[in-house]
Amino acid sequence: MASSSWQCLVGHRSFFHGESRFLSKSELFRTMQFLKRNTSEFVAHKNSFAAHPQKSLCSQVGALPDLCDFFWEKDPTPILDMIDTPVQLKNLSHKELKQLATEIRSEISFIMSNARRPYKASLSVVELTVAIHYVFHAPMDKILWDDGEQTNAHKILTGRRSFMHTLKQKKGLSGFTSRAESDYDAFGAGHGCNSISAGLGMAVARDIQGKKNRVVAIINNWTTMAGQVYEAMSNAGYLDSNMIVILNDSRHSLHPKLDDGSKMAISPLSSSLSKLQSSRSFRRFREAAKGITKRIGKAVHELAAKVDEYARGMIGPPGATLFEELGLYYIGPVNGHNIDDLVCVLNEVALLDSTGPVLVHVITEDEKGLESTDEGTSKSCPLVSDSKSMKSSLRTFNDVLVETLVAEAERDKSIVVVHTGIAVDPSLKLFQSRFPDRIFDIGMAEQHAITFSAGLSCGGMKPFCIIPSTFLQRGYDQVIEDVDLQKVPVRFAISNAGLVGSEGPTQSGIFDITFMACLPNMIVMAPSDEDELIDMVATAVRINDRPICFRYPRMALLGNGSSLHNGIPIEIGKGEILVEGKHVALLGYGVMVQNCLKARSLLASLGIEVTVASARFCKPLDIELIRELCQDHEFLITVEEGTVGGFGAHVSQFLALDGLLDGRVKVPFFSYPSHLFVDECIHALA
Repeated sequence: MASSSWQCLVGHRSFFHGESRFLSKSELFRTMQFLKRNTSEFVAHKNSFAAHPQKSLCSQVGALPDLCDFFWEKDPTPILDMIDTPVQLKNLSHKELKQLATEIRSEISFIMSNARRPYKASLSVVELTVAIHYVFHAPMDKILWDDGEQTNAHKILTGRRSFMHTLKQKKGLSGFTSRAESDYDAFGAGHGCNSISAGLGMAVARDIQGKKNRVVAIINNWTTMAGQVYEAMSNAGYLDSNMIVILNDSRHSLHPKLDDGSKMAISPLSSSLSKLQSSRSFRRFREAAKGITKRIGKAVHELAAKVDEYARGMIGPPGATLFEELGLYYIGPVNGHNIDDLVCVLNEVALLDSTGPVLVHVITEDEKGLESTDEGTSKSCPLVSDSKSMKSSLRTFNDVLVETLVAEAERDKSIVVVHTGIAVDPSLKLFQSRFPDRIFDIGMAEQHAITFSAGLSCGGMKPFCIIPSTFLQRGYDQVIEDVDLQKVPVRFAISNAGLVGSEGPTQSGIFDITFMACLPNMIVMAPSDEDELIDMVATAVRINDRPICFRYPRMALLGNGSSLHNGIPIEIGKGEILVEGKHVALLGYGVMVQNCLKARSLLASLGIEVTVASARFCKPLDIELIRELCQDHEFLITVEEGTVGGFGAHVSQFLALDGLLDGRVKVPFFSYPSHLFVDECIHALA
């Protein structure tokens, strides 16, 4: 959306992200009436603006806004307009806090739907975010979030409202919390499940230094799948440091599957009991009773503890006693959309001293505020639905992988799929529908997923562990100890490899080449296109004596992709020459081969003839291919979408050991952070 002003034919001037951010109602009405009479002309001008700026609808344009901006009037936000920092919430009444929550929900819906980004999770925690910043004193009090998608309201209230349109854009706001971005972001959250661990560390540091600030960690249903959360809770219970853990439960159940237990409802009784549990008088009475029973005797104390546990277990929902067993005092459930209840409970919890860690169980609705609008769709905006249908029609490497696995699984009943991540990728639903008993969605538990896959393999199955590159990092110890060193044939399909654009550095997969290729028994390969991906799946199916991995990006395929064909197993450690030249050899790894082909076309205009080869394998290397390229060319340039220490480093090490660096060949290699590939190629050749 534009950040500069523009002058329309109807004579109204507006700033979309400046001091006067939106059209007034009267201006918008007149503009809409004009556009309704001239919609086709507006679209024609909009599409041809780049070629004929002097004929466009607007006479002064910094950046033309989307057409949809004219069809959806933004709701007024008078209270939110007065909020620059959380401290300004302290002067608001509860009624005004409720209105503020409504305005924030409207603001998030407006910004995110126009940006066509998911925002249900953000809407579910609006009241909770308002209550947290009303009760606590950030940044002195440390507030940590596990899930970046739930922090939009937090960002709006902490001085970043005017930059929300830049979310996940270059030089814009991060999609997650970031210490470099704001003092209100106490800790960075990219992969989730780290807020309790980091918060506990901050709480212990506070105690050692004699400070009195509060530490609040907000987790959700998805992050409770990860083992680190329970490790942190157990340690928090042992250390008994004061900290507050808030569980945002949008599934209304503490069970992994909703079928295992009924969804919780917040009744007046449960609300009153939650307030009672959080009150200082009740906690002091409970601590005093503990002290008295200890003096009477061990048997009486243990009996009283059991009575307390059973009574609180009867009051709380199924599964709530788990937190008590870990050492956290459980309070809940609390209605996450009731400002009065949230403020009451959090105020009481904030006032508790020397009582150890507390878990507040908050029930929220993901669909809160979406009653009249579908997520990600602007009101009255036909362009959005067209864009979404176009996006859904694009084929990706994931689609090709799943279609190939379905074909292989039809022939081989031992093939199973293990998937990790917050949600099942839409492409996997095809496999799930065909083989519901042969796919396992593990969630955010990568360590377990890898060892589980190793167990499946030892049991006679052929597991394909589909895991994003950035999340594979969390299970690296299991890759080494439970898979590679034991030569267990687990097949790793490493998705989202390379840069992932707007998701930012925490989601980029640029390290897997380096940390997988250094393992002694791992076969490491990467397809240059969808056809090679099909062949590599067929190759992986037939490897039964050691682990194997292949990486692929999340990018869409050009066109509709080729029709699915039976995969042809590739000889291990064999690359191929795609185009022959004589001056320079470009040895690409993975999809960077396509960039090599583009660079060849550009260099041809300079009279430089280029050979392009696809390595296919980083380990083992095709040493005969590398020797041939060195002997026939003055330059051998390796290109990969990974960090230093990966494919290029392996090639350089082989060249050094083989004595090929002692001759005339020059071997520059390109990896991240070097990314201006074509410019660097030309510079190297100059």
